[in-house]
Amino acid sequence: MSRRSKEKENERPWMAIGSDVVRQIRRHARSSIKTEVCGVLVGHEDGGGMEVEACISGVNAEQAGAHVTFTQDTWEHIYKVKDQQYPNQRIVGWYHSHPGFGIFLSDHDTFIHKNFFSSPKQVAWVCDPHSDEEGCFGWVSGRIERLTQIQIIDRQGGEGAEVGGRPEPVMSASEDDEPPTGQRWTPEPEDSETISLTQLTTTVLSYLSVLLIGFMIGWYFFPRVMVVPVPVDPLTGQPLELRQRESDRPRVDSPQNGQAATSNPPAKSGSTDAGKAGHDKQ
Repeated sequence: MSRRSKEKENERPWMAIGSDVVRQIRRHARSSIKTEVCGVLVGHEDGGGMEVEACISGVNAEQAGAHVTFTQDTWEHIYKVKDQQYPNQRIVGWYHSHPGFGIFLSDHDTFIHKNFFSSPKQVAWVCDPHSDEEGCFGWVSGRIERLTQIQIIDRQGGEGAEVGGRPEPVMSASEDDEPPTGQRWTPEPEDSETISLTQLTTTVLSYLSVLLIGFMIGWYFFPRVMVVPVPVDPLTGQPLELRQRESDRPRVDSPQNGQAATSNPPAKSGSTDAGKAGHDKQ
């Protein structure tokens, strides 16, 4: 390693953070797996680095899918909690989550760090709740870089194994799959959009199935009306079949020129001649 690289490595700050603080940050990040969350880190300077002793969640922050912003209400809550619980510590940095984005600082994150956490020792902790990946960024020679030296401190370190005299926990048969102490593990809730889409699809398919079954029952068990097309004369409006039947009937001549129609057959010519001959004899 060159002399210049060693000098730069010596200038690079380090950060120590308590394991309990890391658990609080992870729990806060997992509470919102779709949007970013944020908070501040509280601790003190220790030589060339920072030691983080606690964290304060950013309540009422302006959350979005790809960025988070500290609002005026957020800062009021942070300073209220700090003055009550950590009066002798100072804000040494901030944290926020990247749900599924990986570990980096976006342009918006860099803006927040430069304007609100510009102290040379202040850091930015990033946590991805999807992959459980974590990283820390700080000031190195006037620019923001990812730190290489991160220490996780166990506040209960050094405690003897026999201290406390805790007996071995005894579990009943009904508790085989349950943790003996602490909170019970519950699976993460499914995506509400996926659940809604699944319920909508199931409902639509159920209605379609009921309609199909009802249509089949009506087709087999109820009388059906057959619609037969009949050609119609466009001039008279009567069906062509009925008009053809009327044309097969015998035609009756209608009276013309004022002459009345009679149904009596005409007299035979022989009878007329006989009557005429008898009139001549007289």
